[in-house]
Amino acid sequence: MNSDELRKYRSEVEAEIRTNILPFWANKVPDEENGGFYGLILNDLTIEPSAPKGSVLCSRILWTFACSYSVFGDKLYLDNARRAYQYLVDYFVDKKFGGVYWKIDHKGSPLEMKKQIYAQAFAVYALAEFYHAARSDEALQLAKDIFNLIEKFGFEKQHGGYYDACNRDWSLAEDMRLGKGDMNAPKTMNTNLHILEAYTNFLRYWKNQDLSGQLENLIKTVVKYIVDPSSYHFKLFFDKNWKELSDIISYGHDIEGSWLLVEAAEVLGGESLLKDIKKLAITMADVTYKQGLAPDGGLWYEGNPKGVIHFNSDWWPQAEAMIGFLNAYQISGEERFLQASLNSWDFVKKYIIDKRYGEWIWAVDSNRNTNQQLEKVGLWKCPYHNARACIEVRERLGHILSS
Repeated sequence: MNSDELRKYRSEVEAEIRTNILPFWANKVPDEENGGFYGLILNDLTIEPSAPKGSVLCSRILWTFACSYSVFGDKLYLDNARRAYQYLVDYFVDKKFGGVYWKIDHKGSPLEMKKQIYAQAFAVYALAEFYHAARSDEALQLAKDIFNLIEKFGFEKQHGGYYDACNRDWSLAEDMRLGKGDMNAPKTMNTNLHILEAYTNFLRYWKNQDLSGQLENLIKTVVKYIVDPSSYHFKLFFDKNWKELSDIISYGHDIEGSWLLVEAAEVLGGESLLKDIKKLAITMADVTYKQGLAPDGGLWYEGNPKGVIHFNSDWWPQAEAMIGFLNAYQISGEERFLQASLNSWDFVKKYIIDKRYGEWIWAVDSNRNTNQQLEKVGLWKCPYHNARACIEVRERLGHILSS
């Protein structure tokens, strides 16, 4: 692949985030009547003004605009980051017990007050980024407070890793599921991976020994218990002792985790650990390349040891494939990974970018038909995966081209 192709790829992703993704969230999603951002907008842009609002969506919007401001310097992005930050503080932060609620109603009253550790992690992730963008000491302190609560109540000291959920008062919850379709398991890949992601970002801006120690522990825990040593897929659900409870494979999480582990090891420092993690990342990317990719470059959604079982191609695995395969190329120099990253972007352009309504659609099926029933904005449909993919690819290609 020549430098002109790489420059074209880089310019296209920058144009995508700046002329499609960020304008959509800045112009169509703010809730001018009740504050913050709408909790639900359908694919055809029908707004559901009374829909609940989730802390994860708010945190992801906060991270997206804060990071975009740091990268591009547009004050509009900082203004939207401030909007998300203030709403998070005013309505999602539990003033009595600390941490953030899972869900509130459209006027800001709590609906689900339990403390999903996943949601606490995204709050830390976003608050750290906002601190960096706005130099907000208040945001830094709130991130520290939530980090301490995660460590006090969410960390499982005997076997390592983190529980999935606590009640409002931080006692362990009986129902730990993130969603109705999930298994009710004490520990999950999803929560532990995103704590790793949050702690990595936090450590960039807060050089703290306890934080770095827990990040190192978590990297090693993921490698020891969550990565399957025979298949190099992530295991998804576990009991307290890390006994596997499911054989489902998430191709999107595999490729996402491959680059998040490298990022964590890089921020943490230490040549030996980073060398081992890079080797693991290449193997995980190779497995995803061989088992999870469709002939047209899309990434399938789920599989099991026998093969693909869920043939949708959702928006977020495509975004993570763009980064994950590019990361594998940067480490290995293997051209196939660079081409896979570009193929993922081509797939996004052809099937995922919504040229009629803006932003990205949720998913296409195996015949590449759009599922029009899935929302454009919701508790899980957010700007974080696709905005981050555009930023990461832009930055990484910039380094590749300059060298």
